[in-house]
Amino acid sequence: MRILIITAGSRGDVAPFTGLGRRLLDAGHEVAVAAHPAFAALVGGCGLGYRPLPGDPEELIRGWSRAASREEARALTRAYVDGLADGVERAVADGTDLVLTAFAPAPLSETAGEALGVPVLETHLVPAFATREFALPGATDADGLGPEGNLAAGHDVVRRRDQLFAGAATRLRSRLGLPEAAPAPSEADRRPVFAGFSPSVLPRPADWPTRVEVPGYWWPARPDGWRPPAELADFLQAGPPPVFIGFGSMAPGHGERLSDLVAAAVKRAGVRAVVQAGWADLGGGGDDVLAIGDVPHDWLFPRTAAVVHHAGAGTTGAGLRAGVPAVPVPVMADQPFWADRLHRLGVAPLVLPFEELSAEALGAAITACTTEPVHRSRAAELARRIATEDGAAPVLAHIDTAYGR
Repeated sequence: MRILIITAGSRGDVAPFTGLGRRLLDAGHEVAVAAHPAFAALVGGCGLGYRPLPGDPEELIRGWSRAASREEARALTRAYVDGLADGVERAVADGTDLVLTAFAPAPLSETAGEALGVPVLETHLVPAFATREFALPGATDADGLGPEGNLAAGHDVVRRRDQLFAGAATRLRSRLGLPEAAPAPSEADRRPVFAGFSPSVLPRPADWPTRVEVPGYWWPARPDGWRPPAELADFLQAGPPPVFIGFGSMAPGHGERLSDLVAAAVKRAGVRAVVQAGWADLGGGGDDVLAIGDVPHDWLFPRTAAVVHHAGAGTTGAGLRAGVPAVPVPVMADQPFWADRLHRLGVAPLVLPFEELSAEALGAAITACTTEPVHRSRAAELARRIATEDGAAPVLAHIDTAYGR
């Protein structure tokens, strides 16, 4: 069967689907991933087909920071979403028997699937159904809302996603000759939804629809033939396990300031550190700090004493899988949600919001993370539970049962 995975956003929105894609590939399916051009090498390096989606999320974030007005920021967003719509249409039309779509581009994926007669399964990396148990990631003022407040905040998150894509979806429907509004699916037509995170980290809410499954994480595949850079291997062998520090796709343009801040924090904490450049272009130097580019987290994190990160869904999962404590430094989107989850699980001593980041605060947080044994003990316990889960297996089983090969 030809399977197309559609995802949009940063590396953390793409990498988990390389793991799910490889599992599908190994099961005998033909698999392609539609993502932004910046991730073509990542997808191809994992042995998967690649289909381009226009747009550069890094430039979009930079554009937001430079925008002179809210109207200009909206115009940048609309251009980005319109480009996604064009790319999704082309990717599906290029030939596929089944589409798996991430949460954000789902309105576009479902529109293209409806027009071209291709079934679409939603595969989410974050919780995306409103619940009374917690406010969904991305909710505004999510603290202390209570059950009904959580439910309302969750509906608002989904509504804002729909509004973001509404114009592009309407124009796509018109271009593809579809009615202006999508028909409401009957209960019999509703397909299962798979959420690619661990039930040990976030148990499935009791009030979610029965068709929503939470089977576990989809771990990123390692690019074929990958080997650690010699400089990194030598650094790891030259002393005690370092602390990993990286902010992923956050804070582009703040590299110099953040690099100085991180260096001062590392010195205060008296630790060694591996600093990942990311979109912020972090740097480092000296005997105790090594700056690196992209390195598979599943290889690096188990070799660290702790991980300092922006608490994106993928990086959060990788740290938990490795069984190491964390210092979450959330910036936006789903990051505050996962950061709070790490703290509630006992893996992180605190949440350090990016806007409160300083050398003093980061140094103190690293010290607490690495010297209080309870955090490492809790992280190790969670890692053992996560290791028993196979998030991809139910997806594969459903595809083989419902669609065959």
